Amino acid sequence: MLPGDGVGPELMHAVKEVFKAASVPVVFDEHHLSEVQNTASEEKLDRVVDSMKESKVALIGKIHTPMEYKGDLASYDMRLRRKLDLFANVVHVKSLPGYQTRHNNLDLVIIREQTEGEYSSLEHESVKGVIECLKIITRAKSQRIAKFAFDYATKKGRAKVTAVHKANIMKLGDGLFLQCCKEVAELYPKIKFDTMIIDNCCMQLVQNPYQFDVLVMPNLYGNIVDNLAAGLVGGAGVVPGESYSAEYAVFELGARHPFAQAVGRNIANPTAMLLSASNMLRHLKYVLGWAGGLQGAPGGCRADPLLCPPSLEHHSNLISDAVKKVIKGGKVRTRDLGGYSTTSDFVKSVIDNLHPHYGA
Repeated sequence: MLPGDGVGPELMHAVKEVFKAASVPVVFDEHHLSEVQNTASEEKLDRVVDSMKESKVALIGKIHTPMEYKGDLASYDMRLRRKLDLFANVVHVKSLPGYQTRHNNLDLVIIREQTEGEYSSLEHESVKGVIECLKIITRAKSQRIAKFAFDYATKKGRAKVTAVHKANIMKLGDGLFLQCCKEVAELYPKIKFDTMIIDNCCMQLVQNPYQFDVLVMPNLYGNIVDNLAAGLVGGAGVVPGESYSAEYAVFELGARHPFAQAVGRNIANPTAMLLSASNMLRHLKYVLGWAGGLQGAPGGCRADPLLCPPSLEHHSNLISDAVKKVIKGGKVRTRDLGGYSTTSDFVKSVIDNLHPHYGA
């Protein structure tokens, strides 16, 4: 667990409270990494990476990146993603039943390559007053994220993948990304493939988001579209996200905001972090199931039913269902959703709803 900055520690406290109330059999190895609080160092970053190598899974808050240039262009947030090769960011944008927005019943997925592009941290002043900022696009990483998107669509029963680009202007860089997506699409004939220029995509998302299913795009576009799409269903406080490498999985907020102005005011919405934590449990079920021996427990599931993978899925459903019941009920709403409830009120209401037969 990396609480991060802003309201991150408060959101993580909410997760721990709900996990405790739901008797979730998970122990957190907590690390604090923050540039703005001067608790970031290479040594601490290495400790986080070592912990990840052991657990393979993390729950993280937003590690805020200061605007000021202090001699290193790559933020600790980016360095962590590179060290773990977290190349795929997945944000599932889904309407919450009971919370009305301009567009209801939305269900789309944004998949973003997040190890290169404009986030390559390659900037320099070639002559005084002239900055060169390099955008890196490679065939290998473009093919990898395209394959991830089509595999995701196949596994989740999705019908269409849309590649989002700006190849009309960046003919070589985005042109390569687009070409890789087209090549990979040919290997998945059952999935419809479409392309769209990024500026048109943003307009279409606002006007008619129902036309989209799975969207795949380079780094910067994904960052922007994640936030735009989160706004369609309620904002940064309600959309969970996750990042994957071949080995690791990180669960986080879909729209990464530290929400610094809310620190200590007990007003942050824990929905997104609780749903991310629920998704983490569902993922752990598959990790432990694949491990086979449940870390060597003699007799497997029958000997230790608490650690049995289906138990983790049960806890995952328990928590996500409780969160959705609170939202659907409409009585307990944080300020970002138009209510007056505090973070504590929301967490208490979720805990009250944890029992599967609550209200029956």
